[in-house]
Amino acid sequence: MKFWKHILNKLQDNQKVYVLTVIENFGSSPGRKGFKMLVAQNKFIYGSVGGGVMEFSLVEEAQQLLQENNSPTFIKKQIHKGNIKDGSGMICSGEQTVAFHCLDANHIPTIQNILNCLQNGEKGALNLTPTSFSFSNKSLENQFDYQINTTDDWFFKEHIGFKETLYIVGGGHVGVAVSELFIKLDFHVVIFDNRENLNTLENNKFAHQKHIIDYNNIDSYIPEGNASYIAIMTNKYTDDKLVLSKLLKNNYKFIGVLGSKAKLKTMWDVLLQDGFTQEEINTVYAPIGISIKSETPEEIAISIAAQIIQVKNLRK
Repeated sequence: MKFWKHILNKLQDNQKVYVLTVIENFGSSPGRKGFKMLVAQNKFIYGSVGGGVMEFSLVEEAQQLLQENNSPTFIKKQIHKGNIKDGSGMICSGEQTVAFHCLDANHIPTIQNILNCLQNGEKGALNLTPTSFSFSNKSLENQFDYQINTTDDWFFKEHIGFKETLYIVGGGHVGVAVSELFIKLDFHVVIFDNRENLNTLENNKFAHQKHIIDYNNIDSYIPEGNASYIAIMTNKYTDDKLVLSKLLKNNYKFIGVLGSKAKLKTMWDVLLQDGFTQEEINTVYAPIGISIKSETPEEIAISIAAQIIQVKNLRK
């Protein structure tokens, strides 16, 4: 969101800016689809399209074009294989194509619409072509859709808004740390607890939504599907078991439980007695998070984030 706010501030200050967007990448390219960089007339730079000498040369080109009356829209292919035609000067054996769009005050409504979409938790699509930089409220099924036929015949569409939601069940100190980290990872964050006047829940300024609920109804608050990730971390074993029993037979992208191996073994034994299958239990990530000997809430949050990112990126 900061990226779009910076653009809006520059445009409202009557500056022209270039937005550089990676619209295609192959191999070990340092820039990935959707990477963006803002280059403003006052030499303000924000974001990245991959870094290194390649990025430096693209920024210089954009700054030079901003000084001219005619600031064109175009795409530029970068081949990272050393000193060759269209080479970027990098040697990482990848390729990427970067789109250059010059924005001015006429684009303020477009940027405001993008910011409104993000602030309201809505979804839409950024649409780039050789002649346009626009936004629509029609969301995409996938994160990106693009096609490059020639330098003058191409399009790039990108989903704007939250694709994934993390549902945290338990509003304690770990829930706060997990909330803070996952909003930085562009997840929509919803947190639940069953306790009134819980200090850590009331002071959680990071989660997009906070709800005090009866855990017996938890399944009615979390939609099934590949956009739903669940981290169970209530304050007691019985609530962990209750929540898991309500969710275990449903279809989610990720469901994990915080706790010791001893506590979890007891939970598995009870769930098996209650009629759940071993196959269903095996779908649960528990103890949640990768093993990095984490101790503090912040360290636990990092271990959980690493595991969820792995699941999200490997199961696309």
